[in-house]
Amino acid sequence: MRAHPAGPLHGAFEVAAAVGAPPADLVALDPHVWPRSATRVDGELHLAGRPVSELAREHGTPLFVLDEADFRGRAADFATAFGGDGMDADVHYASKAFLCGQVARWIAEDGLHLDACSGNELAVALAAGFPAERIALHGNNKSLVELQLAVDAGIGHVVVDSFDEIERLVPMAAARVAGGGSPVPVLIRTTVGIEAHTHEFIATAHEDQKFGFSLATGDALTAAVRIIREPALHLTGLHSHIGSQIFDTAGFEAAAHRVVGLLGQIAQATGQVLGELNLGGGFGIAYLPDDDPVSPADVARRLRTVVAAECAALDLPVPRLAVEPGRAIAGPGTVTLYEIGTIKPVRLGSGSSSGTPAVRNYVSVDGGMSDNIRTALYDAAYTCVLANRTSTAPPALCRVVGKHCESGDVLVRDLWLPSDVVPGDLLAVAATGAYCWSMASNYNYLLKPPVVAVRDGVATEIVRRQTLSDVFALDAVLAGMPAPSPAIDQPAPEHPVGARSTSSRVGAEAQS
Repeated sequence: MRAHPAGPLHGAFEVAAAVGAPPADLVALDPHVWPRSATRVDGELHLAGRPVSELAREHGTPLFVLDEADFRGRAADFATAFGGDGMDADVHYASKAFLCGQVARWIAEDGLHLDACSGNELAVALAAGFPAERIALHGNNKSLVELQLAVDAGIGHVVVDSFDEIERLVPMAAARVAGGGSPVPVLIRTTVGIEAHTHEFIATAHEDQKFGFSLATGDALTAAVRIIREPALHLTGLHSHIGSQIFDTAGFEAAAHRVVGLLGQIAQATGQVLGELNLGGGFGIAYLPDDDPVSPADVARRLRTVVAAECAALDLPVPRLAVEPGRAIAGPGTVTLYEIGTIKPVRLGSGSSSGTPAVRNYVSVDGGMSDNIRTALYDAAYTCVLANRTSTAPPALCRVVGKHCESGDVLVRDLWLPSDVVPGDLLAVAATGAYCWSMASNYNYLLKPPVVAVRDGVATEIVRRQTLSDVFALDAVLAGMPAPSPAIDQPAPEHPVGARSTSSRVGAEAQS
């Protein structure tokens, strides 16, 4: 935890170690980070064949731009990796990363399964026509209403997370069986004691946390025996999830070793051989050029190898595998576009032996922590570029911040931008497809941005921009009242895109 939201050296100034020296090309697009279609045409960023300035004019900013071919291509990469070489496996899209009706339909059309983490995520998927038998419901505190929805819909699995949940589920399952239905299929979420090398808030398999049945204490085995003895429930297998944004397979391999061991214990205790093993998700993506995520093919190969070896050692048949990529499918293909508003070069004292004032350039945009809370919440790092034009201006160290009344409202903590960026320019932040729109809020009554899917130059709004009238509709006093002005209800850029100014630009104070 930083002592001050502006950083560990608020009163002095030095280049943050994670930033390093300025890159040779400040507007380059690293292919590991940006969508597969991202390119520059005459200096301007194009996504799936559309220039970003056009998208900003048509849809406003902030704006999530989703490369449909990138999203669906990454889903296909996982399906191919886990369906090749005779592998018996399913790929479940972890919808908490980003879910809307169109995404649910893409995933359904592409043959993947889908994981919901709440009754409302489940309701969205069902309303979009997603096949119920390919849905699993997660959650550490599923309500009676959520469980009843899952049972009535006939979803593929309920991932059971606690003894209380078993007691809630049994009467509903029994009623279904009494009415001529089949037992409710369930997986047991197992806490395997693996500490994933990730942020503590997204590590989910160590013992001291809210998810699952502990393997170490014997709770997982006790839960399995309890469910197997319940005729209204059908225990099909085990589930494990060790965390998020993980860059190697060692943790997954260790988890597989322990969960297969539990399969052996269950078989020995009950005579029941379970046929499914879901090893969860958490596969990392590249937010920065130096990030090195593991490929779907490599994940599939390593998991298949370790599970087969562990099952052979225990004389068990190899179960049907499943994985749950969410971020790895949704994250890389979406870019957030912002318009620069205020630029504030802040003097921080003498930065050199000559006494030249050091400057931190605060570049404010028209969104912030309401559309991307991850930097404030997880200290997440992002890549950002000037999007509407190219520049050969010298670099300036900047901090991209939002417009919220919070000093911690930071989108990109430290990065190099051309020193001639001005109000009206567009900035693009890469890899914002996972958890940004999903975790968006109305803090300071800012409105949630739209999501536009682009393919072959055609842009389709798949989530419309929230309006102030939408927000008024939830207010007991303001419901039905018109928003004060169309300009507030439907925000438009304050400056022509790419407007130039000599009085407000990065580095202006330092050069004066």
